[in-house]
Amino acid sequence: MIFANALPARSALQNAMTKAYRRDETTCLEALLPEAAFSQETLLRIDATAAQLVEGTRANRKKQGILDTLLYRYDLSSQKGIALMCLAEALLRIPDKATQQKLIRDKMLTAQWARHLSQIGSVLIRPMVIQGIKIISKQFIMGTTIEKAIKRARSSEEMGYRYSYDMLGESAKTREDARHYFESYHRAIEAIGKACRNASPITNPGISVKLSALYPRYEFAKYEQVMNELAPLLLTLAKTAKQYQIGLTVDAEECDRLELSLDIIEKVFSDPALDGWEGFGLAVQAYQKRAPFVLDWLADLAKRYQRRLMVRLVKGAYWDSEIKWSQVPGLEGYPVFTRKNSTDVSFIACAKKMFEYSDYFYPQFATHNAYSVAAILEMAGTERQFEFQCLHGMGQTLYDQLVGEKNRNIPCRIYAPVGTHKDLLGYLVRRLLENGANSSFINHIANDQIPLEKIIQNPVARIAALAHKPHPYISLPKNLFGPERLNSSGVDFSNMHTLEQLKTKMDALSKQQWTAGPLIDGKMLTDSPEHTIVSPSNSEHIVGVTHDATSQQVKNAIEQADRATSHWGKTTVEERAVFLERAADLFEQHQPELITLLCKEAGKQLVDCVSEIREAVDFCRYYAARAREDLLPKTLNGPTGEFNQLSLHPRGVIACISPWNFPLAIFTGQIVAALAAGNTVIAKPAEQTPLIAAKAIRLLHQAGIPTAALQLLPGRGEIVGAELVADTRIAGVMFTGSTETAQLINQSLAKRQGAIVPFIAETGGQNAMIVDSSALPEQVVTDVISSAFNSAGQRCSALRVLFLQEDIAPRIIDMLKGAMREITVGDPALLSTDVGPVIDKDALTMLNNHFAEMQKKATLIYQVENKSHPNGYFFAPCAFELSDLTLLKREVFGPILHVIRYAEKNLDQVLDQIINTGYGLTLGVHSRIDATVKYIQDRMPVGNMYVNRNIIGAVVGVQPFGGERLSGTGPKAGGPHYLPRLCVERAISVNTTACGGNATLVSLKEE
Repeated sequence: MIFANALPARSALQNAMTKAYRRDETTCLEALLPEAAFSQETLLRIDATAAQLVEGTRANRKKQGILDTLLYRYDLSSQKGIALMCLAEALLRIPDKATQQKLIRDKMLTAQWARHLSQIGSVLIRPMVIQGIKIISKQFIMGTTIEKAIKRARSSEEMGYRYSYDMLGESAKTREDARHYFESYHRAIEAIGKACRNASPITNPGISVKLSALYPRYEFAKYEQVMNELAPLLLTLAKTAKQYQIGLTVDAEECDRLELSLDIIEKVFSDPALDGWEGFGLAVQAYQKRAPFVLDWLADLAKRYQRRLMVRLVKGAYWDSEIKWSQVPGLEGYPVFTRKNSTDVSFIACAKKMFEYSDYFYPQFATHNAYSVAAILEMAGTERQFEFQCLHGMGQTLYDQLVGEKNRNIPCRIYAPVGTHKDLLGYLVRRLLENGANSSFINHIANDQIPLEKIIQNPVARIAALAHKPHPYISLPKNLFGPERLNSSGVDFSNMHTLEQLKTKMDALSKQQWTAGPLIDGKMLTDSPEHTIVSPSNSEHIVGVTHDATSQQVKNAIEQADRATSHWGKTTVEERAVFLERAADLFEQHQPELITLLCKEAGKQLVDCVSEIREAVDFCRYYAARAREDLLPKTLNGPTGEFNQLSLHPRGVIACISPWNFPLAIFTGQIVAALAAGNTVIAKPAEQTPLIAAKAIRLLHQAGIPTAALQLLPGRGEIVGAELVADTRIAGVMFTGSTETAQLINQSLAKRQGAIVPFIAETGGQNAMIVDSSALPEQVVTDVISSAFNSAGQRCSALRVLFLQEDIAPRIIDMLKGAMREITVGDPALLSTDVGPVIDKDALTMLNNHFAEMQKKATLIYQVENKSHPNGYFFAPCAFELSDLTLLKREVFGPILHVIRYAEKNLDQVLDQIINTGYGLTLGVHSRIDATVKYIQDRMPVGNMYVNRNIIGAVVGVQPFGGERLSGTGPKAGGPHYLPRLCVERAISVNTTACGGNATLVSLKEE
């Protein structure tokens, strides 16, 4: 499946581009270094020009922008610089004065500015800081309207500068946002066009357009929708730009959107309505490994349609984010270079290529780096059919030396943001991060302590001299956890080659039917009651057949496991760890089959399938690593003449009872933890998902786990689970599921005769998120959508209750409604699907009943349109506004969000309401005020707290997961305290002086 329809065939140039997406960095640089090299004579000229430009820039310090000076004085290596960025990002969008004052007080103290402001109260500081931020903002904003920006530009245009106007605004979250941005772009094009004085898009001002602003779900997963709906919008803007003969440049965005952007560009650029116009352009990011291949493809595009393109070469604006976005999903490498100098090498190599393609391109070079400028001037020679570009308010003193007839008469276009202070925030933070970092050129040039030679250092020579080209402190995603363990491998759902390979394998598996049944000593038994497993997506589709364990089979399994305890318990820790690591490798090798099974049997959406497999793999490797560290005997300090040691030993047979919502990850995590500790295991999977469980057990056996040490007993909980818990040979129970079932198990264990055994339970939670008015609404909505509705809300950690400070509640609720309209409910095997089915008919009935109850007690905010299969168990995500948390009596396990407003002064009441539910699993907080976050953290008894992010997707070994009170017993799964709970502790103390005296003490050497 993956795609509903076949995608267009890819050309050889497109395939080359895709192949380079995450290519080995050293390989990339070895190809680029010769392309970026110059002769020694040329290098001397570049050095001289660069030195002249730096000295000229430093000499014109009086003309330097406020931001240039500020970024040097408060660089991001300092607390003050970080505080400045936090204030700039948040202050102007906070609607209430109380929260504004809290933020100022919080950041002033953090930045150690208190001694400078000790005589001024926060009430007096607030208007001063707001005014200061507005002054800073004005340095970045050309004008609050396009008309004001055009008027302000005239003086610089008379000096020889050109302009490209950027209508501020980040990615659209809703159709309303997208419509607003489209209209803003359209109005701006007409205003620019009417003010033009020339007949060429090269000499006229232009406009920059973000595709993500034109469509609320501009992402690769929505490929078909984007091509059908966004491309016509861009074509309309392009035709209007052609009408006025101005340039229209498509801005560069995140790497995972690149090839989608290029497909849109081809669809628009190829339209005959644009014939005769050479103002269509796009930005290419030199920090991407694909940049040279993008230029090759663009040249071919221009050649095919006999029309020149404007190509803006930039270095890239999302570098830090791209690194994290590759690490989190465990991708094979980075799409960007890990060293700044490597990006500079790429920039020079790409610049050379652009000049070579001068028949097809009008080259535009966006840089504030004097060495890059000097290198391009050397490449250009007497050629003037190109231009430089710089950001409004930054680095203009560099280009003042080049622009105009009095200088070199080199064209420079200023990239000029237009909009209100509210729209500026996201853009401002990117600029602060790029140029405030202590490695940036702007930071260096403002610092007289940095010698000229360092500022104009040749990046090609620097990178060529390095034995190890990638940054030593930025490891590949697979090595994220260092020597302890490998990170699990993910799937790059924006890589066409990866998707094609996955699709081929899944299509081959799609007609397969799987079988499950009791696996006792490695033999699957089929002489017990049988029933079919149907897909939650379509109850008419049979996924496979399962056999439920009988009472006698339960007894046989316990007997086998009990007999195997001695042999498995004596297996060395190292051997057990190797088996688990081998299992992790097998899970990754069988990834397509596991994705197919998870999708069909559990109704999981493709991205969730991959995340679950990765979690299972992480459990195997993490517990293998912890076993090597935690389970070795520890010698303890004591008086001389004694040997004291503490050691951990297996408990015996552990019953692992797992849920259907994570039928592979939690199922595997319980089992491998118990096995790592030397226990034998009887695994009882959820009734709804035995096929996945059977596959996992087979892989664990294949990895070397003895068949007698690991048994599988599928079946009903009241039969299989109850008998396991009641049997005195069971030395411990691990359970994930409902609080009610956990209490029943606890009571059953308490009634047993004999030893008191451990019970590890992870149960439900009335998980809340608290959002104050300092939070960024766009980020909040994104995190709420994923937290509440990913996996159809069927996660232990899913968001159930959203508390919004009343000052921003209307805006966030309105944005939430718009974002929910873009959610697609449907077949989980399609990449475009956001929300798949709930697990079964009972779950669907429960959700429908709660929905009906909420319609009487609360106000429906919005429910997503449901166009799913009529025979599937689909419940469309919805949100209700409640007056009070007491209206919810228990957790509702599914995609229903409950929203409650609160006053800033009533934060303590909110915390009390959450505490009074009795649960303590997960809590989210969205706030830019550190003191608020710390206060909530100190007050709330919850297992996992997440700040300014979503509240799902805990990573093994990074965010150990588990709750307290009604939400579980601990210890946390995927944490360092888990394995010891599955062991018994034994201490030995030996009097080593009993025979022969204390020879060690008397033979100590004198210094």
